[in-house]
Amino acid sequence: MANNKFRSSDAFSRCVPMSSLQAVLSGKWKILILWYIAFYKVQRFGELQRRLDGITQSTLTKQLRELEVDGFIHREIYKEVPPKVEYTLTELGKSFIPVLNQMMAWSESHLCPADYVNPYADKMPEP
Repeated sequence: MANNKFRSSDAFSRCVPMSSLQAVLSGKWKILILWYIAFYKVQRFGELQRRLDGITQSTLTKQLRELEVDGFIHREIYKEVPPKVEYTLTELGKSFIPVLNQMMAWSESHLCPADYVNPYADKMPEP
């Protein structure tokens, strides 16, 4: 991870590990973007946009670019017509999967109704 937003000098005046993580994950959709790419292994732009009901094209583009710059996802561009772009997790992104799984488990236990059935429970992503 070269020069990026969580290596700036003002980050050191705060709790560096949490400030770094917050800088990467800031953005309404980034956790869900990472979750869907982790779960499905490969996602195309249109697939992500359909899954993230309510996200605008410009917001999705911006947050995907930020996650790419921060080293969490890889963008593969295929030279065909129409253009095809696929997103996958990098090794850094894959190392974050256990955190995503813990966030899902915590949310199920503390934020979901008692009768909630998690459709992803049997197929949680693996690093």
